[in-house]
Amino acid sequence: MRRSKSCLGCVPRSTAALLVERSFAPPAPMQSWPSSDGGFAKGVIDLGGLEARQVTTFTKVWSTAQGGQDGLGATFFKPSPVPTGFRALGHYAQPNNRPLFGHVLVARDASGTGALLAPPLDYTLVWSSGQDGGAGFFWLPTPPDGYRAVGMAVTTTKDKPPLDEVACVRADFTDACEDEESVWSSDKDGFSATALRPAVRGIDARGVHTGTFGVHAQSSTAPTTTLACLKNNNGAYTSCMPDLAQLHAVLAAYSPQVYLHPNDPYLPSSVPWYFENGALLYQNGSQTAPTPVVADGSNLPQGGGNDGAYWLDLPVDNRQRERVKKGDLAGAKAYVQAKPMLGGTTTDLALWFFYPFNGPARAKVGPLTIPLGMIGEHVGDWEHLTLRVSNFSGDLLRVYLSQHSTGTWVEASQLEYLGNRPVAYASRSGHAFYPKEGLVLQGDSKLGIGIRNDCAKGSMMDTGGGRCEVVSAEYLGAGKVAEPAWLGFERGWGPKEEYDIGREINRAARILPRAMRERLGQLVKELLVGEGPTGPKMKGSWRNDERDPKT
Repeated sequence: MRRSKSCLGCVPRSTAALLVERSFAPPAPMQSWPSSDGGFAKGVIDLGGLEARQVTTFTKVWSTAQGGQDGLGATFFKPSPVPTGFRALGHYAQPNNRPLFGHVLVARDASGTGALLAPPLDYTLVWSSGQDGGAGFFWLPTPPDGYRAVGMAVTTTKDKPPLDEVACVRADFTDACEDEESVWSSDKDGFSATALRPAVRGIDARGVHTGTFGVHAQSSTAPTTTLACLKNNNGAYTSCMPDLAQLHAVLAAYSPQVYLHPNDPYLPSSVPWYFENGALLYQNGSQTAPTPVVADGSNLPQGGGNDGAYWLDLPVDNRQRERVKKGDLAGAKAYVQAKPMLGGTTTDLALWFFYPFNGPARAKVGPLTIPLGMIGEHVGDWEHLTLRVSNFSGDLLRVYLSQHSTGTWVEASQLEYLGNRPVAYASRSGHAFYPKEGLVLQGDSKLGIGIRNDCAKGSMMDTGGGRCEVVSAEYLGAGKVAEPAWLGFERGWGPKEEYDIGREINRAARILPRAMRERLGQLVKELLVGEGPTGPKMKGSWRNDERDPKT
């Protein structure tokens, strides 16, 4: 992409349009959701007297095409139009390397007191890209006592924004926030702009993602860390979650299509198929007399945590064992946990996939691909991806892709689709999820040393057509969703694999220099040693937000 030369402070002219200059839209028209008495997808969420709306249309304020993600810069917007009676809380920022897709919340005091929102007393200039026309000026609102600012304002002149540009929020309707994604940074004065998110996120947490951004500048004395997010004080904070019929409609609309690698022999299965085909329950101290597991898992011990007292394993017979390792794609299911997130303003749909066996890892060292022996192999592999859906609109916002001991969020605008349904790729043998096919190297890309994650279009697991089975939706209340007995099995879904990582690497990669073998060993410990083959309820994300590299 060629661009004319320009200064940092100017809005540069481009010979090709930036992606941010067009808005993302789903590939096909969206369906309407089943009606209900609840508040799902009705546009407004009551946070306990403070009503919030989601605004997804913007007016550009300032842009730069230098620095930031992919070197394409970033653009800063104000929400427009703001619905009548509502107040903007801050401006929105987005990298230029993707279509415009985001939102900020606007708010209205519906408490009858008129005391939940207040204009700032003043603004403090935190940073500017220059002093001439076309520069960007970043302003921090000064809230009155008892109130907090939840967003910044941007102008293209030295004049302060009007006091009604953004509103401050009474402190008890705010919560702590933290930096999430870097939007843009500049070498000038160590400036950076980052998207914000609630600092505490989980099923019971009340912090609300506001969609605003914060800034940091080494040259500024303004305490930008005082910015907050909104807080849901509504006693019925899950009142805008989808009911069961709406939940099934959302899954029908967004259930992902998963490509499996064509050279991966280890495919997913349903849990009952695994049990019916010879899975065994072992008890510590009685390893010679394992118990066959019944199809619904009702003879599995419940609770107890992963204390090592019990574990599951493949059949003893070698021929049957090898057959079960390969799974049963035709009958495989995606097991769904539905949960409130971000103060009940979004619904997270975690789709869990079960593989009877996780295959061996492979390393890449320069041009060489090196199988790592037993490293990476284990019985009972649970993987997941999570759909995050807006409770304001029912729109798909982003998808979390689990990747070994961590994972990554991918914005809806950055995904592949078949119709309106997102596509994901499961990596060869390890079954980590990625948004596109190809090789992802986890390790040192400069040296070309790392663990291979190869994705390609082999067989597809279409999770639509009834292959998503909702197994947990606690917010709906007791009896609405019957959790299967196997979900309460908290011990290992496979035996503890014990091997010497250094010895395995020395055996598999003996042609490599010692320093490279040691580096591979470090990568294996960092990337492949995680929570182990426990069930979904034992993962940290069952009650909390997804784990990303920041956490």
